[in-house]
Amino acid sequence: MRTESLRPIDGLRLGEEYRALLRPGESEAGADGTVHRLPRFFYEIGSWEEAHKIRLAPHFTLAELMLVDCREAKLLLSQFPHYVPCAIVLLARFLEDFRREIDAPVFISANGGYRSPAHQIGGAKSIHAWGTAANIYRVGDTFLSGAKSVGKYRAVAASLSPAAFVRPLGREQGQTSDHLHIDLGFVSLIPRECSDAS
Repeated sequence: MRTESLRPIDGLRLGEEYRALLRPGESEAGADGTVHRLPRFFYEIGSWEEAHKIRLAPHFTLAELMLVDCREAKLLLSQFPHYVPCAIVLLARFLEDFRREIDAPVFISANGGYRSPAHQIGGAKSIHAWGTAANIYRVGDTFLSGAKSVGKYRAVAASLSPAAFVRPLGREQGQTSDHLHIDLGFVSLIPRECSDAS
């Protein structure tokens, strides 16, 4: 695993432009009224080449978990460095366990890993803003496009940890039928070399 080049950054020390988009440590209320603090600590990524080289787990590179499309804020999409919440390493570990359990490659969709609070899909209310959620569109040769395929892998993912939430099947808000959504909750990770003292 190649994680030696990960550089933790206190988001409160970033420039004003980045802080406005990443909102480090700010409170965000969910649709149900629960309030959570957005991640404060990030890994700084210098280039796409670096993101492809960094293995967070044996079968997952950092690049797979931070691929977004044009709906991301321009500064965060088109310029480096990029910043991803430190908790993304926990997501990669869970996905590695999932991959081992099913014994097949796992494919994360674009916008299916980390998305900043400024992203147009969900914004800061999305669990993806914590770097602890993944949308899986394919497992091995199977595209997850219906109740049978999603249901099969949903059961496996849910069995791996009580901390894992796997969205139920359906067409209503908060449900899914065309991908497998796995998240580990509103987890924030503080690297050993960082202090959360304000």
